[in-house]
Parts: sequence; C-alpha cells; structure tokens
Amino acid sequence: MKRRTFLSALPLSLAFLVPGVVHGTGQAMTVYKNSWCDCCHGWAEAMRKAGYSVTTVDMDDLSPIRKRAGVPAAMEGCHSAEIGGYFLEGHVPPEAVAKLLAERPDIGGLAVPGMPLGSPGMGDDPKATYEVFALPRDPTAAATVYYRAGEQP
Repeated sequence: MKRRTFLSALPLSLAFLVPGVVHGTGQAMTVYKNSWCDCCHGWAEAMRKAGYSVTTVDMDDLSPIRKRAGVPAAMEGCHSAEIGGYFLEGHVPPEAVAKLLAERPDIGGLAVPGMPLGSPGMGDDPKATYEVFALPRDPTAAATVYYRAGEQP
C-alpha cells in the first residue's frame, strides 16, 4: 500500500475503534417517518450527530417505501431510510451504518425489527444490546445477523 493511501485511510479506520467518534462524512440520508413519532425524530438526530446529512420525509403510511425496499413484515421497525444505495429499517445504530458503507456488502440493507430499548432514539444507551440484520436483495432469502450493538469489536 502506498504511504499516501495508508495515511489518508488511517483516520477513517481508527474512527471505527473509538466510541463516540463521528462516523458519517456528510453522506446524504433520507429518513421516511411518521410526523408524530418522537423516537423516529431521535434516530434522525442521532444520525445527524454521527455526521450524516439527513433529510426527513413525513409520511402517514411507510408501506410503499418498505415494499419498494423489500423489507419483510417480520423485519419492520419504526421508520425507514435510504443511504448509499441501501435501505435502513428501524433503529440501526450509526456504527452499523458506517460498517455497511465501508464494507459495501451485496445486500439490500439493514434492519432492526421493533423498537429495542437503548437503541438510538429509544434511550440512546451505548451499552444496549440488540441485533442488526442484513437483508438480502432477494426477499425469499434469509436475513443474517450483521452487527451486534453493545458488543465491543
């Protein structure tokens, strides 16, 4: 690896190791949510604090967004988002989003079903443990655990 390439990649790679470090690089994210939902607003704010450029779209019915993304009913969360060609469903933590964008796996997106306590927007407890699932582009294929929130790498 060339020295210049190594030095330019070093800050980003170290950011994944340090809790509380801003992960986003101003990358645009669109969040589809209900206007009355405080936890959706809290999650969008957590993404802004993590360095993403967040645009929110208030909707009464998120089912068209979820259908277009191929989110199975069992994986639905509180809100949906799009970033970098992926979808995010529910309270996906910023660290999992950063990992997704760095690794660029061949999946449709990530999902956190339900509303886990302690997740961003639901109490914001960095020690809260819950699973983030990778959802394949093929809606008939099974989801797999992609990231475990609250566990140290």
